[in-house]
Amino acid sequence: MGARNKCGHDKFGGEKSAMRRLQGEEILYYVYVLASRKHGTLYIGITSDLSRRLWEHREGLVKGFTSRYGVTSLVYYEVFGDVRAAIQREKTMKRWPRQWKVNLIERDNPQWADLYPAMVGQTQSASVGMKNGVG
Repeated sequence: MGARNKCGHDKFGGEKSAMRRLQGEEILYYVYVLASRKHGTLYIGITSDLSRRLWEHREGLVKGFTSRYGVTSLVYYEVFGDVRAAIQREKTMKRWPRQWKVNLIERDNPQWADLYPAMVGQTQSASVGMKNGVG
């Protein structure tokens, strides 16, 4: 199984993903960018359950970088149907110069709005900051 966080979940969705695979459901993978504030500290991660993973970051359940630096605002994410492509994208983006990451965020989310509330249904639209890499 993959790397586990302090909650005992792996970052790819754990048992939930395993069940979906057994049932033949398509599993989506998300590469996401969190920020502490506009032009603040950035964090890039990957998961198969974006809403759960973001909730963990926001609640401080993921010990380490994001909780230490208050990096909890979802400012950008991409969706992939292939885990290998998602992992490669995460690795590539982590190697990018900071300005490239800022440019990517500002292309789709110039105000650095937190996309999490829209994603969990607290506002109307979650389309800003999402690039569909499925397929």
